[in-house]
Order: sequence, then structure tokens, then C-alpha cells
Amino acid sequence: MSKISAPVSFFVELAKLQAIMNRRFDSHLGGLGFNELIILLHLSRADEGKMRRIDLAEAIGLTASGVTRLLLPMEKIGLVKKEVNQEDARSSLVSLAPGGKRKLEEGIERAELLLNDIVPSNKRNDLKRMTDVLLELGGYIR
Repeated sequence: MSKISAPVSFFVELAKLQAIMNRRFDSHLGGLGFNELIILLHLSRADEGKMRRIDLAEAIGLTASGVTRLLLPMEKIGLVKKEVNQEDARSSLVSLAPGGKRKLEEGIERAELLLNDIVPSNKRNDLKRMTDVLLELGGYIR
């Protein structure tokens, strides 16, 4: 096999890390999955606390149908709520429900505890730099 480039190696390792971390988060967030935590986080940061499903999908890197599949059970258990979009009747808005706000706070707290155990203290300063690189690469890929 030929030697792979640094970018290919980086993204292979990133995909592996993401899969491992998804499993770890899913088992440590108190019944909240990692994808659900990401959705709640984006909704909490949205203008007026509301987003169209298509915009939410774009923000988290999933398809609109993938987001819809995740939102349906979240709506049923009171984490999010669907609202009428006054500007465009063809698309609904999603916002955090009171239960979602509580679950987000709990999920972030649990994530912090988990990551304190996982991320070595001598690597924490590197995380800001790596986050900046990922954000920059995300801008190129869209």
C-alpha cells in the first residue's frame, strides 16, 4: 500500500475519533444521544431560539430528512417543539422546549465531566487551535 497524505490520515483519524466519541457520549449523557445534544445546542444558540429544519440540518451536517428523523422522538418527549413559520408556511420552525433546555444543561455538564476524564490536561490548549482548524475547514467544504 502506498503512503497516505497527511490530510487523508487526518480525516481518517477524525472519523474514527468521531465514532468512538459518539459511543462514549451516547452512554454518558443521561439518556441523551450526542446528535440530540448537538441539536439542542444549535437551537439554544439560534436567533430567537428557533430554526427551520433545513437550516438546522445544514448547521449540523445532516440531511433534512435525517434531522426530521431525530426531531420526531425529541418532540414526543418534550425536548423540542414545532412552530408555525409565519414567514413561510411551507416550512416549520423548531425551538427548544422547557424539557430540552434542562436536558441541554444536564448534557453539557455530563459532557464536561466526560471530557475532563478523556482529554489530558497537557493537550487542552491544543483543542482551541484544532477547533479553529476544523471551523476553517468546514467553511471550505460547504
